[in-house]
Amino acid sequence: MKRTSWIAGIAVVALSFGGGATTAAGWWNKPKPPAPGTVVPALPAGQANPMIATGVGIGANTPIYKTSGIGPSALNTGAPAGSEASYVDTAIFPGGTLPAGVTITEAQGINVLRRIGENLAAAGLSYADVYTMRVFLQNPSGATAADFAGWNRAYRQYFANTDLTTGAYVPVPLGTAPPAKPFVVNKSRPSRFALEIENLPVTGWLVEVEVDAAYPTR
Repeated sequence: MKRTSWIAGIAVVALSFGGGATTAAGWWNKPKPPAPGTVVPALPAGQANPMIATGVGIGANTPIYKTSGIGPSALNTGAPAGSEASYVDTAIFPGGTLPAGVTITEAQGINVLRRIGENLAAAGLSYADVYTMRVFLQNPSGATAADFAGWNRAYRQYFANTDLTTGAYVPVPLGTAPPAKPFVVNKSRPSRFALEIENLPVTGWLVEVEVDAAYPTR
């Protein structure tokens, strides 16, 4: 009787293992990890131009680059030092004058993203190599909340502005102007979070951004 029970127990174990074998087979059908030097974003299904990835997979042994927190440069010397307006990029907005509908957060966001592009280029990278981003926003003077909409318009000028179905760029609005070709056509859609915080470390800053980028295999 004891031997019979023991054999029955083995049979149960075998049946359990069979169920596990099915699971293992499913595991083998999963996508393979990215090759070294590559980044594979996980994107929301059914969207031709999603803003961000739900996550990213980075190839093993891929060298990566992490920026420090980067804010806008004080390029508008016609505005008082330390004011929000002093961080308007006059190469984009001559004289620091913002077109209709362009918010100060949007303008500072463009300034920051241009600085990030310069930072990446100095490291031998580009916007296309960015795989994750952390964004910190402060309320503009007199506002009760951070301007996420303005930030997102600035972001779309440099990231996530191509149709994944056709590969063509998707026009982006600048303030209330009709949508036009983005400043930088870029299909990269990093994973991202954006937070509203009480105070950024530099007086007048409304936007601070960190990015991580992966060196691709070239």
